[in-house]
Amino acid sequence: MSAQGDGFDVRTYAAGLHAGTVLPAHAHGWGQLIFAASGVMQVITDEATWTVPPTRAIWAPAGVRHAIVARGEVAMRTLYIDRPRSDPLPDRPRVLAVAPLLRELILRILEVGMLDPARPPHDRLAGLLVDLLLDAPDEDLALPLPRDARALRLAETWRENPADTRDLAEAARSVGASLRTLQRLFPRETGLTLEGWRQKARLVHAVVRLAAGASVTEAALDCGYQSLAAFSEAFVRQFGVTPGRFAPR
Repeated sequence: MSAQGDGFDVRTYAAGLHAGTVLPAHAHGWGQLIFAASGVMQVITDEATWTVPPTRAIWAPAGVRHAIVARGEVAMRTLYIDRPRSDPLPDRPRVLAVAPLLRELILRILEVGMLDPARPPHDRLAGLLVDLLLDAPDEDLALPLPRDARALRLAETWRENPADTRDLAEAARSVGASLRTLQRLFPRETGLTLEGWRQKARLVHAVVRLAAGASVTEAALDCGYQSLAAFSEAFVRQFGVTPGRFAPR
């Protein structure tokens, strides 16, 4: 893995993670691009949970504490980017769309192992990597986490079981809070209404299913929607694209 100050712009790390593997919270001195060549990961920071299907990657700036959870079998591929090469990249975590060219570049850099800026071919690869990351569209696949213990328990319940069909009052009682209390806490602590948080959790889960090859109908049913039209409308309203955008390429 990376060792800051060793003269390399980019270092690499590849690992296979079994379903349920948890890499505990940690931080790096280098910025980290976390990509799954296959499988789905969740990257958890102090502020949010980020879902990373195979067609996406997450950029974690240097110093950001994060844990990684494998949702199924995962082929994790990581690039560590040192300063000043990483300076143009965002200073907050972002989920980025991985176009075919970016995917192939990530895999090529993994073959090389580390990029030495003193070697012109390596310098060009590192420069192209940063350019493609800057051009990659952001994807809003983050679920901001509430701080209140009751609200957090409900958020985790919905994250693990997005098809939960209980009404909001019943769900609130299950974590020892009133509906009114949670309707006040969620906007204050996450920026989303209680209803909006649950819907986004469902739609993020649908993205994972779609990226894994599920049909639009399968994804809709799996995240609690009985109407395909309602699912598609909510999906477009949330992400600005149709569900088919997240199908494997």
